[in-house]
Amino acid sequence: MNVGQKGISSIAIIGGGTAGWMAAAVLAKALVAQGIAITVVESDTIGTVGVGEATIPPIRDMNTLLGIDEDAFVRATGATFKLGISFENWRARGHSYFHPFGRFGADIGSLPFHSYWQALRATDPASAGPLTSYSLTAMAAAAGKFCRPSPDPRNPLSNLSYAFHFDAGRYAQYLRSLAEAGGVVRREGRIVDVGMTDAGFIRDVMIESGKRVAADFFIDCSGFHGLLIEGAIKTGYEDWSQWLPCDSAIAMPTARAADPAPFTRSIAEEAGWQWRIPLQHRMGNGHVFASAFTTNDNAERVLRSSVTGVPLAEARLLRFTAGRRRKAWNKNVLAIGLAGGFLEPLESTSIHLVQSALTRLLALFPDRAFAPADIAYFNRATATEYERIRDFLIMHYHVTERDDTVFWRYVRTMTVPDTLAERLELYRSRGRFFPEALDLFLEPSWIAVMEGQGLRPTGVDPMAMAATDQLSALLPRMHQTISRTVERMPTHAAFIGQALTAK
Repeated sequence: MNVGQKGISSIAIIGGGTAGWMAAAVLAKALVAQGIAITVVESDTIGTVGVGEATIPPIRDMNTLLGIDEDAFVRATGATFKLGISFENWRARGHSYFHPFGRFGADIGSLPFHSYWQALRATDPASAGPLTSYSLTAMAAAAGKFCRPSPDPRNPLSNLSYAFHFDAGRYAQYLRSLAEAGGVVRREGRIVDVGMTDAGFIRDVMIESGKRVAADFFIDCSGFHGLLIEGAIKTGYEDWSQWLPCDSAIAMPTARAADPAPFTRSIAEEAGWQWRIPLQHRMGNGHVFASAFTTNDNAERVLRSSVTGVPLAEARLLRFTAGRRRKAWNKNVLAIGLAGGFLEPLESTSIHLVQSALTRLLALFPDRAFAPADIAYFNRATATEYERIRDFLIMHYHVTERDDTVFWRYVRTMTVPDTLAERLELYRSRGRFFPEALDLFLEPSWIAVMEGQGLRPTGVDPMAMAATDQLSALLPRMHQTISRTVERMPTHAAFIGQALTAK
């Protein structure tokens, strides 16, 4: 390994799938013109997990960066539009709530909107109504409507935010076509050996044909086992299963039985939860569960008994451990996607974490000296981002009224990380929430889930209480404006039809 101040001349991405080809497409866009060679090494004989079919709004930034036309993307990937997530049976059996993308309400004063809504709820509950009645995104989702946001900030449609559901396999192929058009070279073959330097860096990998692929920098997208980050350089893994005990999933696609809804469904079960992800051509279904609290057979039975549509493939069992690598970047290896860590897809964060890692990599792109300070910062930021998302996911389980099974009694009473406990206590006090550095989910998301799960403040912000006389008239008018806007929107199915026929 040359440790002089020389630039990176070659990058090898180990593994394809969404993570590998997203990395290839992004790096090709940024680096190939600088003369950096990028190679993807993958094997057709190794399957991908492919359950990350639901996304969050920053995916649109990634598509913009790559110059992707959105209608073409929708056609190529079987995509539908996503306005948020419906959580069913999480707070209690039979109860449901919606986590919408985008903001609630409009600016009223110096406090966030939810503080004024809470003040009105405390004094005039009928006028306040549910929090989601002030979310254009939530109201549109409930009505099965969709359109793109307006660029005019005076238009209520400017508050709309959205992401996508798509076929992860088709998306990977779409990214591959972009990457290869941008100069990325693909090498087919299963890796059978990893060459190391005396300093413990990766020198090259050998595929079954006997050919060796050498590079200055390696990106490990090899999935859960982490062929390089763990198999070769033994980085270590931080296990979070004491807080997120679900360690298994059964996935099974079915034929689409109705027009696709513009949202994901998350349905809590006795020892985990099910997902429903509507695509143009099929329904994605799965059951995430904790094997310590139920059996594989029972989990599959629950899934099969509740899905609609004819199964399109055999049920597939996946195993995982919630947590992250102790270092996402170790020596000349950066782990991205499942090789870097796993957080269950409860809030559709898997693809975003790939996107976030790539954005951070471009900001800290190395030379062959691999500066320790830069790598240390990358690792600290990555760890913090994972921990912030971890806390958000734990809250869904911990803040609940359910105590009907051993699983729910465990998560309801478990000791949570201090970082989460502090946020919950702050909200319980006066309904306050303050974003912190590297938060992916900001105030509207936390408020939606805390309120949806049944967490209520013991008091109200005193500054908001001073405005309640005006709020009784103002907030119902906001709701009426949102309702009228939703009425004029096309249906989700009609909008997809327009995208499919667009030139």
